[in-house]
Amino acid sequence: MSRPATAVTPPPGVSPVREAAAESVEAVLATVGSSAAGLSGAEAASRLERFGPNAVRGHRARPWRVLGRQVRSPILVLLFATAAVSAVVGERAEALIIGVILLVSIGLGFVNEFRAERAADALHDRLRHTVVAVRDGVRRSVDVTELVRGDLVALAVGTVVPADLRLIETSGLECDESIVTGEAASVAKSVEPVEHSAGIGDLASCALMGTVVHAGTGTGAVVATAGETEFGRIAVGLGVQNPQTEFQRGLGRFSVFLLVVALILSSVIFVAALLLGRPVIESLLFSLAIAVGITPQLLPAVVSTSLAAGSRALARRRVLVKRMVCIEDLGDLDLLVTDKTGTLTTGRIAFDRAVPVGGVPADELLLLALLATDADPVAVRASGRDAAGLTPLDAALLGAPGAAEAPVGAYRRLAVRPFDHERRRCTALAAAAGSEPIVVVKGAPESVLPLCTAAGDAVAAELAELYATGARVVAVASRPAPGLTQLDDSAEEGLAIRGFLVFADAVRPDAAASLARLTALGVEMKIATGDSATVAERVCDQLGMARRGTLTGDEVDALDDRALIDAARAASIFARVSPEQKARIVRALRRKGRAVGFLGDGVNDALALHRADVGISVDSAVDVAKDAADVLLLEKDLDVLADGVTEGRRIFANTIKYVLMGTSSNFGNMFSASVASVVLPFLPMLPGQILLNNLLYDSSQLAIPTDHVDAEQLRAPAHWDIPAIRRFMLLFGPISSLFDFATFALMLFALNAAPPEFRSGWFIESIATQTLIVFAVRTRRVPFLRSRPSRPLVLSVLAVVAIGAWLPYSPLAGVLGFTPLPAVFVLALAAMVVAYLVLVEVAKIWYYARLSRPPELPQRVRAYPHRVARRASRFTARSPRSR
Repeated sequence: MSRPATAVTPPPGVSPVREAAAESVEAVLATVGSSAAGLSGAEAASRLERFGPNAVRGHRARPWRVLGRQVRSPILVLLFATAAVSAVVGERAEALIIGVILLVSIGLGFVNEFRAERAADALHDRLRHTVVAVRDGVRRSVDVTELVRGDLVALAVGTVVPADLRLIETSGLECDESIVTGEAASVAKSVEPVEHSAGIGDLASCALMGTVVHAGTGTGAVVATAGETEFGRIAVGLGVQNPQTEFQRGLGRFSVFLLVVALILSSVIFVAALLLGRPVIESLLFSLAIAVGITPQLLPAVVSTSLAAGSRALARRRVLVKRMVCIEDLGDLDLLVTDKTGTLTTGRIAFDRAVPVGGVPADELLLLALLATDADPVAVRASGRDAAGLTPLDAALLGAPGAAEAPVGAYRRLAVRPFDHERRRCTALAAAAGSEPIVVVKGAPESVLPLCTAAGDAVAAELAELYATGARVVAVASRPAPGLTQLDDSAEEGLAIRGFLVFADAVRPDAAASLARLTALGVEMKIATGDSATVAERVCDQLGMARRGTLTGDEVDALDDRALIDAARAASIFARVSPEQKARIVRALRRKGRAVGFLGDGVNDALALHRADVGISVDSAVDVAKDAADVLLLEKDLDVLADGVTEGRRIFANTIKYVLMGTSSNFGNMFSASVASVVLPFLPMLPGQILLNNLLYDSSQLAIPTDHVDAEQLRAPAHWDIPAIRRFMLLFGPISSLFDFATFALMLFALNAAPPEFRSGWFIESIATQTLIVFAVRTRRVPFLRSRPSRPLVLSVLAVVAIGAWLPYSPLAGVLGFTPLPAVFVLALAAMVVAYLVLVEVAKIWYYARLSRPPELPQRVRAYPHRVARRASRFTARSPRSR
C-alpha cells in the first residue's frame, strides 16, 4: 500500500472545515494527505508527534492553578489586607499570627484539593474515549485524542463526533449540532459540497467536533483537530471553565454575607474609637482584628478537607466524581429520574420469542426483522465483528435461535432509514433476486401499528397481553413495493402487521433494595423510559415502587410548560418519551427548586443528563451519556448512589456545623469586644490577642470533617439558607455576649481586675465558650448522651481549651500581654461556662421548634457553558505519566 501524500496545512486564520465543506471529496482527501484506505499507522504517529493531541485542554493537576483557587475567597482577601496593614504599621506580631492563619487555611485547602485532583487524574486516565478509524485499510479503535488530520472516522448513532470531519460517505446521517450552533433540530448530512459562503449551521457536507450523531451512519475525513475545530474555538474561548454548582454559589453568598457584616462592624468600631479620641493606629488595628475575628477563616480548608475525604471514599467504591463539589450536589438531591434499561434492569437484552400475526411463519417473521436492522447483518457476519454496529435489540436478534440460518444473504438492501429515537423505528427496502422489492418496518408498536392497515382488535389484544407480562415488544410490518428505489415517509404507508418480537430484560436483583435505601434518604424516584407504559408499570411493581400516575410522550407534548410542571410532579412514570421530552420533563421538575438527578446510559438520555442538577451514568454507557454525566459509576451498582447521597449530606452537615458555630460565637465575642471598646477606658483585648484567640479556636475545628452525623440529618437534603444562618447568629450571638458581659462584671466589680487581668480572664472565657459550643451545635439531640462526637473532634476542642487556659500562666504570658489569675476566678469562670452551655442547649431546642423553617429554593437554571465544559472533557489530553 502506498504511503499517503503529505497533508497540506491550511493558511492561518482560515477555518479548515469551512474550506473543506466547499471542496469535493477527492480534493479534500488530497489536501489532508489521505486516501480511501486511511492513513498508515506510522504516518498517523508521525503527525501526532508533529501536531500534538486532539485535545482542547490538558488534564493534569497544576499546583499553581490549585493555589490560585485557594486565594479567591473573600474571607482570605480580608485576611491578606489585615496582614498587610499590620505589617505596614509595624505590628509584626499581629501580621505573623494572621500569616499563620493564612498558611494553615491555604495550605490545608491546597494539599487536599491537589491530592483530590491527582486522584481524579488517575481515574480520568482509566476512562478511554475511543472512535472507530480506518488505518492501514483496517477499521480499528483509536483514542479520540490520538486522531490526526487525514484520519478516516466511522460514525454511527450516538457517536460524539471526535474532530471536524469532511464527510465522504453517508446513509441517512443526521447530527445534533446544538453544542456548536445552538439550534435544537438535528441536521441532515450529505457528501455534496456547499457554497463557500455557507455559515457554520449550513455545513451539510461536514460533521463538527462535539456534535452527536442523531441518526444514520457515515464516514468522514479529519480536516481539523483540537483548537482548530469550531467546537475547540468555542471551548478555548470560554476557557472551558466549569460553571459553579449550587453548593459553590451558596458558599459564595455566605462568604459575601460575612464580609459585609465584618466590614460594617469594623467600620462602626473604627469611627467610634476616633470620636472617643483613641489613637488612629490602635483603633485601626483593633477594628481590623474585629473584622478578622468575626469571619471563619478556615472555612475553605474545612470544605476542601471534607470534599477530598468524600471523593476518596467514593473512589474506593469505584465512583468517579468529575469535580469534588459535585459530591455536595449529589447530597442535595431530593428527586432522581432514572432510565429503566440498564439501570433498573440488567440491560442485557435477550431475544425471547417471535409472535407471528395472521398466519405468518415464525421463520419468515425473523427474516423480515433481520432485514430491517441499522447495519446489514450480512456485512456484519462477513466482517467477523459479531454484533458490532448494531443496537442492543438488533444484536440480540442477530443471536436469536434460527437467525444464523435465516436467508438474509438472498436479499439485497436497496435503502435504509436507520432507527432514531423520534421515529422509534427502522425501515429497509430490500429485494431478493428476481423478485420485486419489499418495505420492512421494525420498531416500537406505537410507532408501527398506526402505519398498518386493518391491524384489528385481535392484534391490539395480543399486544396488550404481551405488555402485561412486562416484556419488551417490537413490531414488524411490511408491504410489497414494486418499482420503489428510495425511502421516504410515503414508503411507510399501507403496511401489513406481520408479528411481534418479544425480548426479555430482567430487573436487577439489587435494584429494589437500592431504591428503597434512596427512598429512605428522602430521594423521590421517577422513571423515564422509551418503553411502553405497561412495561414501565410492570417494572415498578416488580421493584416495589409506588405508582402515582403515568405520562406518555404524547401527553407531554400536549401540555404547555406551566401545565407540565404540575403534571410531572404528580406522575411517577414517563413512558414512550423521546430524548427532548425527557429533557423537558427534567427542566420542569427543576422549576420548583427541586434538586433533580438523572440516571441514564443511552443516547436518548444525553439531553436529560445535561439538564439535570446532577447527571449520573455508568462506565458501560454510550459516549455521549458519559460525557454528559457529572458522576460516573464504574460498576453498575445502584447502591453506590445511596452512598454518594449520604456522603454529600454528611459533608454538608459538617460544613454547616462550622458555619453555625463560627457565625454565632464569633459574632457574639466580637460584638462584646466592640461594646467594651467603647465603654471601657482600655481595649478589652489587644489585636494580637484577638487574632491568637481566633487561631486557637479555628485550629480546634479542623477535626469537624471527621465528625459523626446524626441519622436524621441524612434523611433529607439540606441547602444553603442565609436567612436561617442570620437568625441563628442573632439568637446565639447575644447569648455569647451575655456571658461575656457577665465575665466583664465579675472581673471589674468582684476582682477589680487591671487591664492585663481583664484581658487574660476574658481570653480564657472566650476560648472556652467559643470552642465548646460545637458540642451543642453539631446535633439537634442531647450532646454526648444521644449523639457522640468523633474522638478527633473531642480531643482537638479539649486541647485548645487547655492551651487557652494555660497561656496566662505560661512563659509566653508576658510577650502576649497576659497575667496569671486567682484560683477563685478560674472556678467562677468554669461555672459560667457550664451555665452558658446549658442556656445554649435550651435556646437550641427553642430555635429548632420555632425559628427553623425550610428555605425558599429558587428556580434552577443551566448555562450554555455547562454543556460545553462537559463535552470538552472528552477532548482532554491524558496525564503524561499514564501514557
